[in-house]
Amino acid sequence: MTTRSARRTHRTRPLQVAAAGAAALLALSACSSSDDSGSDSTKSGSSASSSPKLSGTVTVFAAASLKESFTALGKEFEKEHPGTKVTFSFGGSDTLAASITGGAPADVFAAASPKTMAIVTDKGDAVGTPSTFVRNQLEIATLPGNPDKVASLKDLTKSGLKVVLCDKTVPCGAAAQKALDASSLGLTPVSYEQDVKSALTKVELKEADAAVVYKTDVKAAGDKVEGVEFPESAKAINDYPITLLKDAPNAAAAKAFIELVQSAEGQKVLTAAGFLQP
Repeated sequence: MTTRSARRTHRTRPLQVAAAGAAALLALSACSSSDDSGSDSTKSGSSASSSPKLSGTVTVFAAASLKESFTALGKEFEKEHPGTKVTFSFGGSDTLAASITGGAPADVFAAASPKTMAIVTDKGDAVGTPSTFVRNQLEIATLPGNPDKVASLKDLTKSGLKVVLCDKTVPCGAAAQKALDASSLGLTPVSYEQDVKSALTKVELKEADAAVVYKTDVKAAGDKVEGVEFPESAKAINDYPITLLKDAPNAAAAKAFIELVQSAEGQKVLTAAGFLQP
């Protein structure tokens, strides 16, 4: 009791004591509730302001070029949210989109182009409007040391040079074709591959002399290939959109994974892999 309180009348003192006691009881109750919430966040009576604890599996369908960076982000997500697991299905965006519209269970779709994302949104299988989270640019992958002296997109048309492209229905193939058209170049590859990793593998295995892939894939391959930039690639940069899927089995965790991808932390991982800011 303060000195001022001590000078108050005998009549008011019991009321103040009662009020103080009630306030202390409420404070103690609040502290107890907070402690209980911290020890067992699953108790139904918890009034904690933090987000509900995430659990379960998050299934992510993502463009093949996202493999390395998304795998790293998946591990980070599991670390931040114990009890969760992120599983991935990487491949050509068009194939993944067809799987989703065909009923394949998934929570998140990250495509390598707006066109392939539209396959999903046009069917009403996405929640809201997909957002672009990174961009990617093409590069020529050659054998280590670049023995064929490839220095430009035009050099890929040399007679006898075995070149691999992604299929035109795949974003990396569509972008490559756009760059070739912009340069009025005709190129007949030895094969069209269903995703960018398959195209790159042809060069890594020395089954092809060169392939048009993404900068991120060249970087991920390390010394297995050598990258050659070409100016026409600036005319065929792909935007990568991401979305929550309508029938997501684990929507809460899926939203949190998308937030991680778009966060400063996620962007740092993606740009380190060679992706461009949106």
